[in-house]
Formats: sequence, C-alpha cells, structure tokens
Amino acid sequence: MTRDADDLPLAAEFPPATYEQWRKLVDGVLKGAPFETLQSRSADGLTIEPLYPRAPDATPVAGRAGGTRWQVMQRIDHPDPDACNAEVLHELDNGADGLVLIPAGAIGAHGYGIAPTPDAIERVLAGMHLDAGIAIALEFSPHDPGAAVALATLVERQGLSPAAVDIRFGVDPLGAFARHGRSSAPWRERPPRIGMIAADLSRRGFKGPFTVADGRVIHDAGGTEAQELAFTLASAVAYLRGLEAGGIALDAARRMIAFRMTADADQFLTIAKFRALRRLWQRVEESCGLTPAPAFVEAETAWRSMTRDDAYMNILRATIAVFSAGVGGADAITVLPFTAARGLPDRFARRVARNTQLVLLEEAGIAHVADPTAGIGWSEDLTDKLCHAAWALFQEIEAAGGLAVALERGLIQAKVAVARAARERALADKKEALIGASEYPGIADVPVLDVPHVTLDHLFPAAVTCEPLAPVRFAAPFESGT
Repeated sequence: MTRDADDLPLAAEFPPATYEQWRKLVDGVLKGAPFETLQSRSADGLTIEPLYPRAPDATPVAGRAGGTRWQVMQRIDHPDPDACNAEVLHELDNGADGLVLIPAGAIGAHGYGIAPTPDAIERVLAGMHLDAGIAIALEFSPHDPGAAVALATLVERQGLSPAAVDIRFGVDPLGAFARHGRSSAPWRERPPRIGMIAADLSRRGFKGPFTVADGRVIHDAGGTEAQELAFTLASAVAYLRGLEAGGIALDAARRMIAFRMTADADQFLTIAKFRALRRLWQRVEESCGLTPAPAFVEAETAWRSMTRDDAYMNILRATIAVFSAGVGGADAITVLPFTAARGLPDRFARRVARNTQLVLLEEAGIAHVADPTAGIGWSEDLTDKLCHAAWALFQEIEAAGGLAVALERGLIQAKVAVARAARERALADKKEALIGASEYPGIADVPVLDVPHVTLDHLFPAAVTCEPLAPVRFAAPFESGT
C-alpha cells in the first residue's frame, strides 16, 4: 500500500524556517561574538559550518549498491600457526564473512602477525574451504613478498578453481616502504615485477584485486584525512602505471587495484573521506579515458586512537568508526579488537569486534541505502573540500616524481609530522580529548593473551631507505607505566 505525501503532513502545518531566521536567533545568543566562533576546523584546516543547507543537485557516489552488505572481516595475526588456524575456523563458524591474513611486518601487524612463510599460511588455512564464498584479504609483508604467489599455488594444489575463490592478494611494496623506511629494490625495478605478478595471477584465473593502495600508514602515523587520501591515490596511480608497464590494458589494470583506509570516531570526516576517495579515483579513471567503475574499498578501525588503560572505550570508538565506514560505502570492514593496545585478543574481544559489525548490519540496517548522505549539506561540502585538498597534495607528490620519490625526499613524512605534532599538542593542552586517556582516564582489568611480539624489522636488505612512518597511539603519553 502506498500513501500520498499529503496523507502524512507531519510538520506541514508549521511555516518553513529559513536560514536567515536561524541566523537571527543565533546572533541573539552570541551577543555580539563573531559567528565564526561556531565554526570548527579539521586537521587539514577545512572549515566545518554549524549548519548546512541541503545540496539539491548532488548525485550519489557510485560505490557499494544499496541492500548489499559489506564483508565482515576478522584479523588473523597470531604468531602460532596452529592457534591461528583454530581462530580461523572459529571465526567462520560464528559470523565472519572473511579473513584478513596479517603476516609479521605488515602495516596492520602492530608487533604480531603470522610467520611470513608459505608453510605458515598453509597451516593457518588448514581445514578451510577456500571456495565456499569466504573472502580472503592478504596483507603485504616485505619479509615474504612472494606470499601472494604462494597463496595462489596453495589454491591450485588443493584442486580448486581460481575463479571460485575470493582473494584480494594485497601486493603493496609502496606501503611497506613507507612503514618500514626500507626497500630491497629501488622503485624503478618494482613496476615490472608487480605487472608480472598480476598478469600471472590473472592468466591462472584469479579475479583479484592483486594490489592494494593502503592509506592506513598515514593515519597510523598521525596524518590528516587529506594526507591519507593523497597517499592512497598516489599509491594507486603508481600501481596503475606499473600494471600498464607490464602489458596490462588500463581497463583491466584499474580493476586489479583495491583500496584500504582507516575509519575513526570522527563520524562526519570519515564518511566524507570514504566518499572523497571514490570521487578522486573516478577523476583518475576519467583522466585515463575510462568510464568510472566502482572500486573495491576496505576499511579498518583506527589504531592511533586505541587506549590501553581504558580498553572498553575502544568499543564505542570502533562502533562509530564502523557506522561511518558503512555509511561511507566501504565494501569490507575490519574492526581492531578492543584490547589490541594490550596484546593479542582473546575470543571475547574478537567476538565483540565481529558483533559490532553484525549488529549494525542486521539490526540497524546500515547497508540498506546506497550513499545515504548524498545531498546532505555537510557531507557534500566536506567531501568536496577533502577532494580539493587531497588532489592538491596528490599533484605535489606527482610533481616530485611520484610516491616513491616523495617518500625518499621526506616530503610526505614532513607533512605528517606537522599534523601529528599538532594533534599531540592539542591533546596535551586539552583542546581536544581522547576519552579514557587525556580525559576521564581509567584502568580496566582486561585479560589478554600473553604472547611475545615478533621482531622482524631489520631482516630484509635495504637498497633504498626513507624516514619510516611509524605508527603512534595518541593515548600512550597519558597511560600508566609509559
């Protein structure tokens, strides 16, 4: 049954309120203070207004289709392959749609991770039906750059059709270079190798994506939204060129690239950031003479805002982050367990990470609408501003000779360092708050697994170096015993 709009008048009996009427009321409350006191600024210096009109001519950003749920991904990072395998089977039996395999040394490892060997990966996946519709996202580790090929070989050795598995192979030497500050080969030697790997996997029948442009390294190190977007875009363009240099047509090459970014508890900026990424990539596609197609975008909740002493606050932060990434159109989301800053999580922490997503999907219905903030004034304004700020920085990176050269020269690191110092200063001066650390600190008795960190940072040779973008936790200076 349908109803005509006139049957539901709601507030139709009240006269419409205008912006001018609102300003008059606000000015009365301000009592002569400038209106600008109600505005705020993002870390990129973008002005955020207190009230926005609707953007009537806006169009939805093409991304995850309405009614399509994002993939609920769970981190697999235990150093013991057999313990890791037990977690794999448990996660798949209890609601996870996919697994993120995190070798030691990967951007998302944070001191732990699977042993970066083909044998360890095979033991981790023992007993799992790789062709049962489960998504696998492999993170890249410079300690085992051949892991993608090893995983593909495992699929074939099990007699499975490569087209029947859902694997994102995650080749990302630029992200590893930025995180560790070391590369075993200069960048000029990398593109042909990337093209060869992607072409080989494609010929064998795997769907990909085969590479990933991962902006988490910028966010983890304290960077801004625009800096993370610019790094991600520059990384994707570098891989696009590498794939093309390997003889892969641009239309096929762009489909071989996935994206991964951080979602944090700044709800509005996170939504705008994920929308901006899609618009920026569409701009690149159009510049290549391609008709834009939705890219695959992954999200992970923020490491830098994790608190150790009041770990339960991380559940709230992660919930906001998942909501924001889901509304922003992420195709897959990974939640850091709320005890991650204390060590490897137990099953309760992993269950909370998983169920945070399931509740938002199944009970709140967050995925029902495609791009639900399209046309909303604040969303369109922040998305546009982030696009312009990120594009300007992206052009600066390109003018320097591309992402690898920009990293070698320290161009990106210098900008991230300024942003990180500003955030740390704001927290110290209480101009910003991190609940559970700088404000309302608390110590919670949270059990965690007592597993030693994995030390691999300097086991691979370095032909090229740069200043590493080391991850930070803004809560660390406020925590007991640190």
